[in-house]
Amino acid sequence: MRHFLRPLFDRVVVKELEPDRIRQSGLLVPAGSHEPPPQHGIVLAVGPGLDWWEHVGVRMPVQPGDHVVFPASAGAWVEVDEERLLVCRVGELLGVLDEVEEVQAA
Repeated sequence: MRHFLRPLFDRVVVKELEPDRIRQSGLLVPAGSHEPPPQHGIVLAVGPGLDWWEHVGVRMPVQPGDHVVFPASAGAWVEVDEERLLVCRVGELLGVLDEVEEVQAA
């Protein structure tokens, strides 16, 4: 049987993406440093938010499928059906990565 982790309150479930070690310039970034870089992941599920949010018009700022960035220290890691997932508060996320089209100079 397969399980689905449903987050409560203002929490989100994120599946971590493998960090890119090669930059666009071709520079190879070695593993290990004094401070781990922010990590990337895909939001799998979001909680309903906090009860007072609806009264003041606040909505959950992320949705399933969003590509997010989070610090290495965010939330708690859990394993569900042999899959490693991050459960953290939405406020711990650093941002959402959106794709933008580059404008070609004429």
